[in-house]
Amino acid sequence: MLGAFMAVLDIQITNASLNDILGSLGATLDEGSWVSTSYLVAEIIVIPLTAWLSEVFSLRRYLLINSALFLLFSIACAWSWNLQSLIAFRALQGLTGGVLIPTAFNLVLRLLPPVKRGLGFALFGMTATFAPAIGPTIGGWLTNQYGWPAIFYLNLLPGALLISAVAYGLSTEEPKLSLLRRGDWWGIGSMALGLGSLIVFLEEGNRNDWFNSPFIALMGSLAVLSLSVCVWIELKGHEPFINLHLLRGRNFGLGSVVGMAFGAGMYGATYLLPLYLAQVQGYNAQTIGETIMWSGLPQIVMMPVAVLLLRHLDARILLTVGLALFSGSSFMNGFLSNLTAYDQLRLSQVVRALGMPLVIVPITTLATGNLEPKHAGSASALFNMFRNLGGSIGIALLATQLDLREKLHSVRLGEGVTAFSAATAERFAGLTARFLQHATDPIAAGRQALGALAATLHREAYVMAYADCFLLLGALLVAALPLVWFCRPARGGGLAAH
Repeated sequence: MLGAFMAVLDIQITNASLNDILGSLGATLDEGSWVSTSYLVAEIIVIPLTAWLSEVFSLRRYLLINSALFLLFSIACAWSWNLQSLIAFRALQGLTGGVLIPTAFNLVLRLLPPVKRGLGFALFGMTATFAPAIGPTIGGWLTNQYGWPAIFYLNLLPGALLISAVAYGLSTEEPKLSLLRRGDWWGIGSMALGLGSLIVFLEEGNRNDWFNSPFIALMGSLAVLSLSVCVWIELKGHEPFINLHLLRGRNFGLGSVVGMAFGAGMYGATYLLPLYLAQVQGYNAQTIGETIMWSGLPQIVMMPVAVLLLRHLDARILLTVGLALFSGSSFMNGFLSNLTAYDQLRLSQVVRALGMPLVIVPITTLATGNLEPKHAGSASALFNMFRNLGGSIGIALLATQLDLREKLHSVRLGEGVTAFSAATAERFAGLTARFLQHATDPIAAGRQALGALAATLHREAYVMAYADCFLLLGALLVAALPLVWFCRPARGGGLAAH
């Protein structure tokens, strides 16, 4: 759980500090987007491979080596001397950190008895939902107090505890290196190329104007072709590295789709809110973190409550309540104004924090409830891959919609701000008079007044665009609700062992 917490935390922790990082390394915002993209690409590639590689090298040895390398590459990120070195080390960090997420899920399924799995899923839920919520808070505070390299040193203490616990607690198994000779290399290669291209397409598409960019069009084509080949190989092959047939199961297939929608909602909200607070309210990294922490802290209380409720209630009921609360918080944010800030956002954040544990705990139980223990590795890899993919798709969708809706609202608002409007003339005259108090040139004062009007219009267009995106997020979560009730009932822990 410590490993999964660190890996998920590191997805988000650079976001609040990106401006400081780029300023220190002399890079532009477009170039700096690869700091996150490189991590996500490497992570999404290694997640599906983890179950097979754990069998090849033995789970204990594989986890120990990757934990140690994750810490090493974290230190290397802090010591980066330019943007290129940071991007390379972030990719290596994602390659090793991606191992830690499905392994935590896998260990819950493999090692805990059925009566304890609900608690295990709650702890895993803390890594999946609490870490993204507090990532900007921790990142912003550390950056303001000690500088951006401190966000990478943060991994050292929990990493040392992780390595000690794994070395002590996991039994030693013999590696099966013979599996390398008959490995599903065509499937692995097409998967790596397909998922890597898909993440680049999603993360960089909006910044590069999607298919108007030859590079993004190439990434999209490679993703479709390679993933199609991968699916065909895995379904037809004799020794696939991952069992895609699990998705045919009603609960696991539908549960993975709901998990994908949840990932889009979780990472989408974590993307939108800091951006709104920085762009509209002018908050710095630390203040953004202090605002967002309200979506994280109540989860500490709600996680054990979700476990207790799951012992007595159908997982579908809890999941419905959780999705309703999560979507409700998004709809609450769908009525933003330029005055909506820390105090006004607190209630919606708390509602979201109450809902997220009631999603992540029952959805894992529902998805794995009818699976045999031998499928734990593939199940953990697929479930976590779909959730992370949902996050990337959600952020790409919201980033695109934010741009489109801002342009739409700018045009519509601009239609009312004309020289023929009495309200506009009155506002312009008032601004000009105010600026004349500080300048003797009436022409300069008029230009300043025009600039102030344009800035107000631009701000209001963005506020309306953010509100639209939150409404879209809420609608996406509501759309996932019917799928919950197509699943078979489940209660307690996951896997058919109970």
